[in-house]
Amino acid sequence: MPSKSKPDGARRGRILVGPAGWSYSDWNGIVYPARRPRGFHEAAYLSEFFDTIEINTSFYNPLRPDFAAQWLELVAGNPRFLFTAKLWQKFTHEEGANAADEKAVRMGFDVLHGAGRLGAVLLQFPFSFHNTPENLARLRQILDAFRDYPLVVEVRHASWALPEFYAFLHEHNAGICNIDQPLIGRSIKPGERATSGLGYVRLHGRRADTWFSDDPDVASHERYNYLYSERELEPWARRIRLVAEQTETTFVISNNHFEGKAVVNALQLIHMLTGSKVKVPETLRHRYPELEPIADAPSQEPTLFPLPPK
Repeated sequence: MPSKSKPDGARRGRILVGPAGWSYSDWNGIVYPARRPRGFHEAAYLSEFFDTIEINTSFYNPLRPDFAAQWLELVAGNPRFLFTAKLWQKFTHEEGANAADEKAVRMGFDVLHGAGRLGAVLLQFPFSFHNTPENLARLRQILDAFRDYPLVVEVRHASWALPEFYAFLHEHNAGICNIDQPLIGRSIKPGERATSGLGYVRLHGRRADTWFSDDPDVASHERYNYLYSERELEPWARRIRLVAEQTETTFVISNNHFEGKAVVNALQLIHMLTGSKVKVPETLRHRYPELEPIADAPSQEPTLFPLPPK
């Protein structure tokens, strides 16, 4: 089972960094231009800056094949681009999924998979999904049902942080998702593990005050309203490198999406991992002037905000 990093100088697998999702109204005028040109689409736009995006809509409903085909066309200009996609919540958060549900999921995923653009299918389980014999059996059933896809498992409860669980994933050729989340109670801690040739990292933010909130007055997006500082990202850049030394491909997904913060942190991580300056969306650099030092070109418009002190 992949667990130890390679010697210094060993070749790392490729690392693809990008945000979770693209359809957020609060990104208008921040990530996306306020006035969109004719034919503008968010996925096509983001593929100019990133080599991956995690599809969120497939969590709420099976991905429609016509949508999948359209998205393939939208990202065709980036030959390196791979989608990742979350498995329908009927399998991970509910019970009673059947063969018809599996068929519905496959209809959309197969379009991406057949085109060689499906980098990973993420099985995201909630914090309430603890390590019990029943849940392990349920997980085994899902892994077996979708074993022809590149699979990754995200668990959030510390009861799963056991060598035998990682061995179980390795036996099923499934990757483990290393996550950053608010550390509350028995939340699983950050890691740098790999259990297959597929590495995966997800950054959720650290809003401990809203992570488990059921207050109706707290908007759902507040869970993800968090901007990582460069100091907070540096340990993750190190972990990502270690995961990439154990895998062929590693996906790094920023899920702290509110007001484009995921895009900011994804760009900063690319800079940290490559040492190169990055292409930055014009509107985003005005909202977050901390991106100016890593931008690969001068701003097309004068910024309204002073640069932060170094």
